[in-house]
Amino acid sequence: MTVLENIVADVRRDLESRMSRCSRAAIEAQTLTRSSTRDFHAALSRAGVSLIAEVKKASPSRGIIRTDLDAVEVATIYAAAGADAISVLTEERHFGGSLGDLSRVDELLGPDGPPLLRKDFIVDPYQVYEGRACGADCVLLIAALLSRPDLAHLARLCRQLGMASIVEVHDEADLDKALECESRIIGINNRNLHTFEVDLETFSRLRPLVPAGILVVAESGVRKRRDVELLARVGADAVLVGEAIMSAPDIEARIRELRCETSS
Repeated sequence: MTVLENIVADVRRDLESRMSRCSRAAIEAQTLTRSSTRDFHAALSRAGVSLIAEVKKASPSRGIIRTDLDAVEVATIYAAAGADAISVLTEERHFGGSLGDLSRVDELLGPDGPPLLRKDFIVDPYQVYEGRACGADCVLLIAALLSRPDLAHLARLCRQLGMASIVEVHDEADLDKALECESRIIGINNRNLHTFEVDLETFSRLRPLVPAGILVVAESGVRKRRDVELLARVGADAVLVGEAIMSAPDIEARIRELRCETSS
């Protein structure tokens, strides 16, 4: 079993446990109590390259990134430093996140804060409802994990709930699926999901294949301002950065750097 297969198997087991405690009808009902979503698409549409700053405690490739992580404290710094959107990892076993982190960050930021992305391995509509119930304005949909009908269904569900979705791709076959489901935001992951190796050339190869009018997010491998500048030259509208921010001694300074607000 590959690392990805192991993660997804654990995600499904944990999902079954949550579904046994809270029915689908109940989680759907919780979304009805939510106020309107923050506009995730608009947040990534500013001039220049927008920054999605990620709350991320650990990863399979790096292990523990920040032992003293307080999701609310970190999100407060992100918002104050000018992050355009905030990604909250909610997968527990391999990334150290939780839906509780997402809910607490949402409560802290309020309706006028940066929009929130639920970052997880979404394989069932239940998780989309969970995300919205906990304050997510957008979810990540990984094309490689989903059949074409399932991907299209989840993308439609997001639209019905007033949410955005980032459809993540890492090769041409994934991109074909993403375009078929009419996603308005596509994330190009520079990390190979099978080997976990990172290559920024993945973005350069796939970006020209994305039609005009679709926002394109570069994921993985972004560490310094020069990486953002390189990706900007080849058409990135936004970058999603977790590890490079979470491991920085000065988070606020790293965000300013990645938003190209400081001299190189």
